[in-house]
Amino acid sequence: MSFVILDRDGVINEDSDAFIKSPEEWIPIPGSLEAIELLTLKGYRIVVLTNQSGIARGYFDEAMLQRIHERMLSAVAARGGRIEAIFHCPHGPEDFCECRKPAIGLFRAFAERFQVELSGIPAVGDSFRDLEAARKAGASPILVETGKGERTWARHPELDIPICSNLYEAAQLIIHGYA
Repeated sequence: MSFVILDRDGVINEDSDAFIKSPEEWIPIPGSLEAIELLTLKGYRIVVLTNQSGIARGYFDEAMLQRIHERMLSAVAARGGRIEAIFHCPHGPEDFCECRKPAIGLFRAFAERFQVELSGIPAVGDSFRDLEAARKAGASPILVETGKGERTWARHPELDIPICSNLYEAAQLIIHGYA
């Protein structure tokens, strides 16, 4: 079975400059749950790699993040999809950790836990740091225009990677042989 790596905020759910601080604030982007369902039904294993600096900034704690993720997992399961694992970085940008994207620590943790090579694994993100981390890790980045995606594309018109309008379009691309 093949894997697909997803960022969370701006890819699966609506992003917020004020952070997603509670389960009630977690709102799926139209088509994202269907995309995860489709990938699951086609035999892909989904993992989420997400920066969550709201923890370091004191906006929410690990227990609240767990509740937010439980809401996401329940919504995905209700559609018939499955997320195998969620890896998160709780640090802020000033912490200079190895896990916060664009560093590749989350990718390494995923590869180690599942004993997989990252080469060619599709990694869907909406920010340049998502794409940069995927590329540095050897995965195959895909940009979605949801979340910060349009801004990312406007700031980096030189990107030579697939650009999809949303996660559902990216799922279609993956199923039809990207990476």
